[in-house]
Amino acid sequence: MKFQFRLAYYLFGLFLGAIFVIWFLKAKANDKGVEFCYLPNCRVLKDLRSKSLDIDTLAKKSLSEKWVTMEDVKESLRYGDVDFDKSNEPYRKGKIYVIEGKTANNEEITITMVNYTNKVLLEKIEKK
Repeated sequence: MKFQFRLAYYLFGLFLGAIFVIWFLKAKANDKGVEFCYLPNCRVLKDLRSKSLDIDTLAKKSLSEKWVTMEDVKESLRYGDVDFDKSNEPYRKGKIYVIEGKTANNEEITITMVNYTNKVLLEKIEKK
């Protein structure tokens, strides 16, 4: 058998095996209430969700204007995208993270948070 065919069979089997393992691990993790969270975006959002949340005055002002709610912030922390170009920078004895998400009205928002060792500070919420 030629090398090309052996390589193709090997890669096809490797692909099928990887799909099976990922499916199997996700199924087992969901039974135990564990998240399958190994990618950088997922890990950062999970870390931000797991800590207690403090709200800065700028964020309180945005929340009081009623165009964004705390539920929108929570959904953005679950399904949003971390902008790593602007994030993971030292800032006020913590690290700043910029998360792009959406409101319930499907408006794009940008959330700026400061991640400390024991808490997270919601600094500001802006319309995009």
